[in-house]
Amino acid sequence: MTTDCADAAPQAATADRDWWRGAVLYQIYPRSFQDSDGDGIGDLPGITRRLAYVASLGVDGIWLSPFMTSPMKDFGYDISDYRDVDPLFGTLADFDALVAEAHRLGLKVVIDQVLSHTSDRHPWFVESRQSRDNFKADWYVWADPKPDGTPPTNWLSVFGGSSWEWDSKRRQYYLHNFLASQPDLNFHNPDVRAALLSDVRYWLDRGVDGFRLDTANFYFHDRDLRDNPPLEAALQSEVMASRNQPYNWQAHIHDKNRPENLTFLREFRALLDEYPAATSVGEVGERIHGAELMGEYTADGDKLHMCYAFDFLSGRMPAVADLTGTLRRFEAAAADGWACWAFSNHDVERHATRWAEDHHEADKVLRLAAGVLLTLRGSVCLYQGEELGLVEADIAYEDLVDPYGINFWPEVKGRDGCRTPMVWEADAANAGFSTGRPWLPVAAEHKGRAVDVMEAEPDSLLDFYRAFLRFRRAHPALAKGQMTFLPSPPAVLAFTREHDGERLVCAFNFDAAATHFDLPADSVPTALLGHGFSGVAEGAQIRLDGFDGFIGGL
Repeated sequence: MTTDCADAAPQAATADRDWWRGAVLYQIYPRSFQDSDGDGIGDLPGITRRLAYVASLGVDGIWLSPFMTSPMKDFGYDISDYRDVDPLFGTLADFDALVAEAHRLGLKVVIDQVLSHTSDRHPWFVESRQSRDNFKADWYVWADPKPDGTPPTNWLSVFGGSSWEWDSKRRQYYLHNFLASQPDLNFHNPDVRAALLSDVRYWLDRGVDGFRLDTANFYFHDRDLRDNPPLEAALQSEVMASRNQPYNWQAHIHDKNRPENLTFLREFRALLDEYPAATSVGEVGERIHGAELMGEYTADGDKLHMCYAFDFLSGRMPAVADLTGTLRRFEAAAADGWACWAFSNHDVERHATRWAEDHHEADKVLRLAAGVLLTLRGSVCLYQGEELGLVEADIAYEDLVDPYGINFWPEVKGRDGCRTPMVWEADAANAGFSTGRPWLPVAAEHKGRAVDVMEAEPDSLLDFYRAFLRFRRAHPALAKGQMTFLPSPPAVLAFTREHDGERLVCAFNFDAAATHFDLPADSVPTALLGHGFSGVAEGAQIRLDGFDGFIGGL
């Protein structure tokens, strides 16, 4: 049951509408951050209790994964009431208190909006499935079977099997790109789009500063219900499109990535522009053409403010050429667009495992990763525990709860390993997360990197993140500046960032062996302090140890 909106947090008429450009958002997975009532599930009061820690990192805001009313078949990404807090997480009053405390600490609040689909328990779907002629009959994607009774198309669900589910009452199939309990809304219906935008306005009026849009490229489907073609052999890759999942055998040109998506994104942006400084970051659920879609969705200033895709969220640490290739593809798609880069989040194996686990100098690799992420042109999302160097937790099959992991085990272990509880105090019960039994086990391998351990350790990875974020704030070119690549050895990423009279050179060595290279003769950098890297400049020559960096002024 919803209540009337609290008064929105006051925003000055001079609010910085551009605050998001170059901002660093700290992603919080509410179930796993801090439990306040001993039920083993993190909640909003627990998050509020820990906001001072988040602010101490030097980030600009938080992104909250879903906390709205849900049967939790997909742990909150199946919403049954867009305007209320699920009792597991607290109340609307708890949410208002969280926003007030975040704003007091100088943190923006960005919340997840899952608009492409709802729970099958949402009142809209309950009504829609009653008949073919009720008011909401076409609020979801319904279709007749083929003459032989099989589904209307060959489309597949991300979570396995057909993306069509038979409903015996309507004698039709409905579309679900994810679980069968997550029916897809029909975005071709303007009433659906209007209803969703009304729910978005509700949270804006409640004081949120922006939205992370889940699966932003899944909104529209092909009206003609054409089959997807097979994925071209040249695009098949175990990194980009693992053959362990049949979903990756198709080119998804009819069930997602539709050009009609731009219609809704413009409507969404028009609503946000009514508010002093609201922003948006869209998730592009696409590993093959993600950079191009990011550009398309953020071009021209009339759609999303920023986007992220999965280019850096899977596979080993990218080669420099692959990393720059992604950045160049994005720039080519929209020179005026804006990216939001991330190396880890709640859906993927943590990059501390993917990138650093095989290295005997893992901590240096993680510092390198942080330095790269926080100097690229774009905004940044840091996932909870990333600053501690948490690796992917090893979860026993009997402890799995993620339907994706259960379905594809053991080749694909799902998302539970990156969603285990945050570790606050190494020697406390459940590492300080909860006094009750946690919904997922606290990873034993994480306790040695609990916040209290890292804060007591000289020159820890946590100290590095705090120092580098202070350094970033002191140099606006790293947040908002243009980026130009520099000639460098194959294992070195080198570029300049330039903004408002400040010009910096950044160089990072992706190899364990020391190296050196020369900048253009007229570019003699002055070393800057405070970023935590030990690379040196001798005239125009940069010298880097293995997995080291250099940042200097020009």
